[in-house]
Amino acid sequence: MKVLISGGAGYIGSTVGSACLDAGITPIVLDNLITGRREFTEGRIFYEGDIADGALVDRIFGEHPDISAVVHCAALILVPDSVTDPVGYYRANVVKSLEFVGHLVRNGCGRMIFSSSGSIYAVGKDFSVTEDSPLEPLSPYSRTKAVCEAMFADIAATQPIRVLSLRYFNPIGADPRLRTGLQLRHPSHAVGKLIEAYAQGEPFRITGTDWPTRDGSGIRDYVHVWDLAGAHVSALQRFDQVVTGSARSVVINLGTGTGTTVKELVAAFNRVVSPPVAVVEAGPRPGDAAGAFTRSDRAKRLLGWEPNHTITDGIRTSLLWAELRDERLPDNA
Repeated sequence: MKVLISGGAGYIGSTVGSACLDAGITPIVLDNLITGRREFTEGRIFYEGDIADGALVDRIFGEHPDISAVVHCAALILVPDSVTDPVGYYRANVVKSLEFVGHLVRNGCGRMIFSSSGSIYAVGKDFSVTEDSPLEPLSPYSRTKAVCEAMFADIAATQPIRVLSLRYFNPIGADPRLRTGLQLRHPSHAVGKLIEAYAQGEPFRITGTDWPTRDGSGIRDYVHVWDLAGAHVSALQRFDQVVTGSARSVVINLGTGTGTTVKELVAAFNRVVSPPVAVVEAGPRPGDAAGAFTRSDRAKRLLGWEPNHTITDGIRTSLLWAELRDERLPDNA
């Protein structure tokens, strides 16, 4: 099986590519390298370019007519950046995705797995959600994901393509074999900021401590990126059984089913490192929300998938990757 991975030189896409290789699936990478890394394409079929470039997409399918599915990971993903640059985010995530799916349909590609987000949900009183929970994206980034899902569902309803949207919660960790990991030297998510604070001997800033959670800090569903990658392999292998009949588009949440607050994440981090990281409290960042975790079993029922790695596993592989990231990605700023 061959699969085209848009954004396949990024954090999620490259890890999905590694899991595909391990499962005997050939990944073909399409990435413009704006945020992706060329190093993550080594040993893989790679096309450098934009998902909206129809001629390039035509060339890929012309050279690989046996591509059986597309995993669409290409996107800008930073919430604060989306607040300050909504035009750029809608252009990159929505407009180019519309062009991309048109190219896929034209080339006869009938299966697409879309990297969506758990941040699109309206949070319930206990902060848990299912795939049937109401949607209320609170940032331009989240809204781009919700818009894309609706757009793809409309297209799938009448066009010869079916779509499986995987709503990620909060990926952490790295490929256990350390082939890939977060490409940013200074990532903005909580585990990345914890590692940065630990390395510099500085306090970690907990942004937002007045949320209506059990300890006032935001709550998230931290899922190991290698578990996410495994879910994509299962989705590729079971696609025709999952997206079938009149269900031209399907959504599945990918998370651990357990909510972890930021303060609990810090406590878990400090059980791994020594000396422990101190904390300071600050207000929420633009676009921040209290958070959510998924309580659905749909992934287990439809994909036969459930996570195998703990938060501690995610912290440990993140720390290991951070130690060698500059060696692997020497030009990264």
